[in-house]
Amino acid sequence: MGTDDDGGSAVSDARTPAQIEADIKRRRDTLAETLDEIGVRVHPKTIVGDAKAQVASRVDATLGRAYVGVNRALSQVRAGFTREDGSVRPERVIPVALVAAGLVGLVVVSSRRDSGK
Repeated sequence: MGTDDDGGSAVSDARTPAQIEADIKRRRDTLAETLDEIGVRVHPKTIVGDAKAQVASRVDATLGRAYVGVNRALSQVRAGFTREDGSVRPERVIPVALVAAGLVGLVVVSSRRDSGK
């Protein structure tokens, strides 16, 4: 079998002009669809929309991990101040409450001294 100048096979010469025109139309339509798709993909609004979606996805994932981490930390703290039955452990709560009250007192005294100057 020989080949045409356009790279087709010699068998393609047996096609009718209508078949060739139909093939050309089909290829032209496919090319037009491909070009339209490329045009949509490279359009600035599409690029910006895709970037926004990626950022939103990453933020959602980061917030989800942060929520899980905070929830885990709070559960650990809660477990340190409660017994297995859920009752409060005063031997652990009272010292922390006293330290917190002392810190608040220091902040109040310090702010009064600063405002009195």
